[in-house]
Amino acid sequence: MSAAAWHATRPGEVEGGAPDRADAALAFIGRIRTPFATRAECPHRGQPDGPECRIEVEAPWRPALRGIRPGDRLEVLYWMHLARRDLLVQAPKGRAPSGTFALRSPNRPNPIATSLVEVVAVAEDGVTVRGLDCVDGTPLIDLKPARTA
Repeated sequence: MSAAAWHATRPGEVEGGAPDRADAALAFIGRIRTPFATRAECPHRGQPDGPECRIEVEAPWRPALRGIRPGDRLEVLYWMHLARRDLLVQAPKGRAPSGTFALRSPNRPNPIATSLVEVVAVAEDGVTVRGLDCVDGTPLIDLKPARTA
Protein backbone atom coordinates (compact mmCIF):
# COMPACT_ATOMS: atom_id res chain seq x y z
CA MET A 1 0.00 0.00 0.00
CA SER A 2 1.37 3.41 -0.92
CA ALA A 3 2.13 6.14 1.61
CA ALA A 4 -0.61 8.24 0.03
CA ALA A 5 -3.14 5.47 0.62
CA TRP A 6 -2.22 5.35 4.33
CA HIS A 7 -2.94 9.05 4.58
CA ALA A 8 -6.22 8.98 2.65
CA THR A 9 -9.27 9.99 4.66
CA ARG A 10 -11.83 7.16 4.81
CA PRO A 11 -15.61 7.59 4.75
CA GLY A 12 -16.80 8.54 8.23
CA GLU A 13 -13.50 10.07 9.33
CA VAL A 14 -13.25 13.66 10.54
CA GLU A 15 -10.14 15.79 10.06
CA GLY A 16 -9.10 18.77 12.12
CA GLY A 17 -7.15 19.52 15.23
CA ALA A 18 -3.72 19.44 13.61
CA PRO A 19 -1.24 20.89 16.11
CA ASP A 20 -0.52 24.53 15.37
CA ARG A 21 2.06 24.90 18.14
CA ALA A 22 4.58 22.90 20.11
CA ASP A 23 4.26 23.03 23.89
CA ALA A 24 7.23 20.83 24.66
CA ALA A 25 10.29 19.36 23.03
CA LEU A 26 11.23 15.71 22.79
CA ALA A 27 14.73 14.37 22.46
CA PHE A 28 14.81 11.13 20.53
CA ILE A 29 17.32 8.89 22.29
CA GLY A 30 17.76 6.30 19.56
CA ARG A 31 16.12 4.31 16.78
CA ILE A 32 14.22 1.07 16.64
CA ARG A 33 15.28 -1.53 14.06
CA THR A 34 12.56 -3.95 12.99
CA PRO A 35 11.98 -6.22 9.99
CA PHE A 36 8.96 -4.07 9.03
CA ALA A 37 9.82 -1.74 6.14
CA THR A 38 6.31 -0.26 5.75
CA ARG A 39 3.25 0.35 7.91
CA ALA A 40 1.42 -2.34 5.94
CA GLU A 41 3.95 -4.92 7.15
CA CYS A 42 3.63 -3.98 10.84
CA PRO A 43 1.47 -6.13 13.09
CA HIS A 44 -1.40 -4.32 14.80
CA ARG A 45 0.11 -5.24 18.16
CA GLY A 46 3.51 -6.64 18.97
CA GLN A 47 3.52 -10.23 20.19
CA PRO A 48 5.82 -11.82 22.78
CA ASP A 49 6.78 -14.44 20.18
CA GLY A 50 7.27 -11.84 17.43
CA PRO A 51 10.53 -11.26 15.61
CA GLU A 52 13.61 -9.98 17.38
CA CYS A 53 13.99 -6.22 17.07
CA ARG A 54 16.91 -4.03 18.04
CA ILE A 55 16.58 -0.84 20.06
CA GLU A 56 19.64 1.29 19.30
CA VAL A 57 20.44 3.86 21.97
CA GLU A 58 22.54 6.90 21.05
CA ALA A 59 25.89 7.33 22.80
CA PRO A 60 24.92 10.00 25.37
CA TRP A 61 22.11 7.78 26.70
CA ARG A 62 23.90 4.41 26.81
CA PRO A 63 24.85 4.54 30.52
CA ALA A 64 21.10 4.53 31.24
CA LEU A 65 20.96 0.90 30.03
CA ARG A 66 22.77 -0.24 33.19
CA GLY A 67 20.69 -2.75 35.12
CA ILE A 68 18.66 -4.07 32.17
CA ARG A 69 19.00 -7.84 31.85
CA PRO A 70 17.79 -10.54 29.42
CA GLY A 71 14.33 -11.68 30.49
CA ASP A 72 13.36 -8.24 31.81
CA ARG A 73 10.13 -6.66 30.58
CA LEU A 74 10.38 -3.09 29.33
CA GLU A 75 7.87 -0.49 28.26
CA VAL A 76 9.14 1.12 25.07
CA LEU A 77 7.87 4.58 24.14
CA TYR A 78 8.35 5.65 20.56
CA TRP A 79 7.26 8.29 18.06
CA MET A 80 5.09 7.04 15.20
CA HIS A 81 6.72 9.40 12.71
CA LEU A 82 4.66 8.26 9.72
CA ALA A 83 1.28 8.77 11.41
CA ARG A 84 -1.29 11.44 10.63
CA ARG A 85 -1.89 13.97 13.39
CA ASP A 86 -5.11 15.56 12.16
CA LEU A 87 -7.81 12.88 12.61
CA LEU A 88 -10.46 13.46 15.26
CA VAL A 89 -12.68 10.55 14.20
CA GLN A 90 -11.26 7.46 12.54
CA ALA A 91 -12.92 4.61 10.63
CA PRO A 92 -10.91 1.45 11.27
CA LYS A 93 -11.40 -1.19 8.59
CA GLY A 94 -14.51 -3.23 9.34
CA ARG A 95 -15.59 -1.09 12.33
CA ALA A 96 -17.80 1.92 12.96
CA PRO A 97 -16.08 5.31 13.18
CA SER A 98 -14.70 6.15 16.63
CA GLY A 99 -12.99 9.11 18.22
CA THR A 100 -9.21 9.01 18.12
CA PHE A 101 -8.96 8.85 21.93
CA ALA A 102 -11.08 5.66 21.92
CA LEU A 103 -8.62 3.88 19.61
CA ARG A 104 -5.06 2.56 19.78
CA SER A 105 -4.40 3.82 16.25
CA PRO A 106 -1.02 5.46 15.57
CA ASN A 107 -2.92 8.41 14.05
CA ARG A 108 -3.25 10.86 16.96
CA PRO A 109 -2.37 14.46 17.89
CA ASN A 110 0.90 13.30 19.45
CA PRO A 111 1.72 9.94 17.89
CA ILE A 112 3.38 8.40 20.93
CA ALA A 113 3.18 4.62 21.03
CA THR A 114 4.03 2.18 23.77
CA SER A 115 4.78 -1.52 23.68
CA LEU A 116 5.60 -4.03 26.38
CA VAL A 117 8.56 -6.12 25.28
CA GLU A 118 10.80 -8.86 26.63
CA VAL A 119 14.54 -8.27 26.58
CA VAL A 120 16.40 -10.98 24.65
CA ALA A 121 19.91 -9.51 24.87
CA VAL A 122 21.68 -6.41 26.14
CA ALA A 123 24.70 -4.75 24.53
CA GLU A 124 26.59 -1.56 25.26
CA ASP A 125 24.69 0.32 22.55
CA GLY A 126 21.18 -1.09 22.95
CA VAL A 127 18.89 -4.02 23.57
CA THR A 128 17.36 -6.78 21.49
CA VAL A 129 13.69 -7.40 22.28
CA ARG A 130 10.55 -9.16 21.11
CA GLY A 131 7.10 -7.58 20.98
CA LEU A 132 7.41 -4.44 18.83
CA ASP A 133 5.01 -3.34 16.10
CA CYS A 134 6.68 -0.35 14.44
CA VAL A 135 8.40 0.50 11.17
CA ASP A 136 12.16 0.13 10.91
CA GLY A 137 13.88 3.38 11.91
CA THR A 138 11.14 4.56 14.30
CA PRO A 139 12.46 7.20 16.74
CA LEU A 140 12.86 6.04 20.35
CA ILE A 141 11.52 8.30 23.11
CA ASP A 142 12.17 6.30 26.30
CA LEU A 143 12.57 2.91 27.96
CA LYS A 144 11.05 2.05 31.35
CA PRO A 145 10.72 -1.11 33.41
CA ALA A 146 7.31 -2.67 32.74
CA ARG A 147 4.74 -2.07 35.44
CA THR A 148 4.02 -4.96 37.74
CA ALA A 149 0.63 -5.50 39.31
